[in-house]
Amino acid sequence: MKTKKKTNTLNLREKDPYLQREREKYDSPLPSREWILQLLEQAGVPQKTAALAEQLSISDAELPFFERRIKAMARDGQVLINRRGLVCVADKIELVKCRVEAHKDGFGFAVPLTHTGEGDFVLYERQMRGVMHGDIVIVRPAGRDRRGRREGQVLDIVERAQTDVVGRFYVERGVAVLEPEDRRLQQSIILEPDSVAAHRPQKGQVVVARIDSYPEGHRPAVAQIIEVLGDYADSGMEIEIALRKHRLPHRFSAACEKAAAKIPAKVRPSDRKGREDLRHLPLVTIDGESSRDFDDAVFAEKIGRNYRLVVAIADVSHYVRTGDAVDADALERATSVYFPRRVIPMLPENLSNGICSLNPDVERLCMVCDMVLTYAGNVKEYRFYPAVMRSHARLTYTQVWHWLEHKNGGTLTPEISGSLNTLYKLFQVLQKKRRTRGAMEFERAETEMVFNENGKIERIQAAVRNDAHKLIEECMLAANVCAADFLLKNKHPALFRNHAGPTPEKLATLREQLGLLGLSLGGGDEPQPKHYAELSAKIGGRPDREMIEIMLLRSMQQAVYAPENEGHFGLAYEHYAHFTSPIRRYPDLLVHRAIKAVLAGQQHKVAPQTWTELGVHTSLCERRADDASRDVENWLKTYYMQDKIGEVFGGKISGVASFGIFVVLDEVHVEGAVHVSDLGEDYFHFRPEIMAMEGERSGVRFGVGDRVTVQVARADLETSKIDLVLCAEPKRKRGKKTAQQADAPPATPAEAPVKKTKRTPRTGKTETPAPNCAVKSLKMVNGKITRVCDEAPDNAPKRRRQRKS
Repeated sequence: MKTKKKTNTLNLREKDPYLQREREKYDSPLPSREWILQLLEQAGVPQKTAALAEQLSISDAELPFFERRIKAMARDGQVLINRRGLVCVADKIELVKCRVEAHKDGFGFAVPLTHTGEGDFVLYERQMRGVMHGDIVIVRPAGRDRRGRREGQVLDIVERAQTDVVGRFYVERGVAVLEPEDRRLQQSIILEPDSVAAHRPQKGQVVVARIDSYPEGHRPAVAQIIEVLGDYADSGMEIEIALRKHRLPHRFSAACEKAAAKIPAKVRPSDRKGREDLRHLPLVTIDGESSRDFDDAVFAEKIGRNYRLVVAIADVSHYVRTGDAVDADALERATSVYFPRRVIPMLPENLSNGICSLNPDVERLCMVCDMVLTYAGNVKEYRFYPAVMRSHARLTYTQVWHWLEHKNGGTLTPEISGSLNTLYKLFQVLQKKRRTRGAMEFERAETEMVFNENGKIERIQAAVRNDAHKLIEECMLAANVCAADFLLKNKHPALFRNHAGPTPEKLATLREQLGLLGLSLGGGDEPQPKHYAELSAKIGGRPDREMIEIMLLRSMQQAVYAPENEGHFGLAYEHYAHFTSPIRRYPDLLVHRAIKAVLAGQQHKVAPQTWTELGVHTSLCERRADDASRDVENWLKTYYMQDKIGEVFGGKISGVASFGIFVVLDEVHVEGAVHVSDLGEDYFHFRPEIMAMEGERSGVRFGVGDRVTVQVARADLETSKIDLVLCAEPKRKRGKKTAQQADAPPATPAEAPVKKTKRTPRTGKTETPAPNCAVKSLKMVNGKITRVCDEAPDNAPKRRRQRKS
């Protein structure tokens, strides 16, 4: 009997449908993951690892490797090893592998790593004990809360995200602690005494610590200091903190640097083989003044009634091959990160600014999207091919805009001037097509910082976006659409750039908000981009246009990378992929490889599940880079405003929340907050449906887009928050005047004097004066409600610090 049983089990192992694949990969193949899952499902009940090993005739020598495979399957969310040590199929118990997104107020969300369309899980404080922001966890659905959100129960922590933590060093009651810079890490971390003695940090200095043990229940995490960065207000410290806070890879590995050093600095004759020669074509790059890496070059010419548009993109895939050392570092970064005065590139500098950059008057390898567009803006035909090119000029947006305005070529050759003229005509055609297509086009205000020779912010100014920017944008959009179409027609997997429309819940909220404003959105239950565009055109002259545009944007979902094409709602495209920036975006590099594989009649060898993982990873890295850049910009703006405490500015309300209003200041283009308790002598309530704050008794309303006058009261570097105090400013009032208001005599608000503040040395602290805009009352002035402010007396008590949300 024993012999017969052993024969049966041997047959069971040999029945593995993926056995041949495992033999090709390993000298001593184990049963495949798929076969293990199938056996577990057939058993119908959880199994012990030992029982599985016996069924599959795993020898004693193979047992440690088999157990390692089971643990890897648990780490990847395919199985769960429960508290009794039994192996369970994850799908059987509705387990979801998620990434924890913690909130500074103690709760968090578990974001599924694979798109299910059902939304995230909310994790309350009890579920957040023992987990940290960024951790990969296994979550079991646990019903819905009273707000209709999916609740989750954390069953297992698969992977810890936090290893090195950056923060401020303090000693509390003789215990050395680290206060993390990331507010989503709510608990202080205890520091090992030996590491403190070895590095001797000073109180308040910024340090990096490596976690030795993670929190469990009410026990805090323990870590040891590995690096002292310096004082909080040191020059460039804000970037050093952001890099570590958001875990941005900022040092290339030794293997990557060694491999990059071997890449030639010039195009070799052998590199030109199999490529079309475009060196004669007057391709030009058009970028910002400070740009150093040039991804794209463009050329256009008239062909009868049609246009030929050539978009040449740096051929990074020729130098960065799948799986090599440079590719590994590029995948880890997934995107370049742009800070004021500093860039963390995705590729080493000799590639990003050298051989892969389309610098002027040198040969470069490129991938080309060669298109013919009709006079109506439709793509008649296109083709992709590898080529060798030479950029005939490095132009800036300012130069091109000047040429478009004055038609003065200056030093430009007739060939370049002719191409620019055709490009501009084509741009006008594509803009018309864009409006016909129904793509949304919201002009959002952007700013740029101007630094002096000492690295200090000289001024913050509005970034002007002109037709030169839009011209290049339309050319890139056309190439990206063709890339997506090419891959779909040839049925080759890739990463598409998906932007989904509104969810039913968000759509219902939007319709309710618009109804209160006397507006409506067409399209019924499934509105199309054109319906958004039609509504946007209607509100062009309204004073609350900005508020409505924010409502429209919030109703849509965030753009992501995914292997399934779902279209781009905002741009009104049925398919869209990123092809035009392989120097700074990894998904673009993947698209290049996929296109090359199709041209070669091959398939790019990437497993289907790997494409999904790549989509999730690159989407997360994109958000990580945006968050880091925003942190640095906010810190720099806060530092800039420390010299302006006490000054009075006009501004426009840019946002409203339950705790107050946000105001963008004129002239300096910086945003600060006015706390709800500083809005007046009334009970103010947040009305999210109209994005406004409204007084219960007075009816005074603060809405997005309203003008106000404020005084800068505080600039806190530790939180990167700017506190403002409201000064005299007319407000809108609902309904009719009361008898008391009608009889009130006219009053003129006192002029709020500017009180200068004394700046302390670079400690990050300022001496904040008592606000000189003390509120006395709300009065009627020329038929409008006004907030009257008088200068506070010298002996006025200090304003209590308001709690921030």
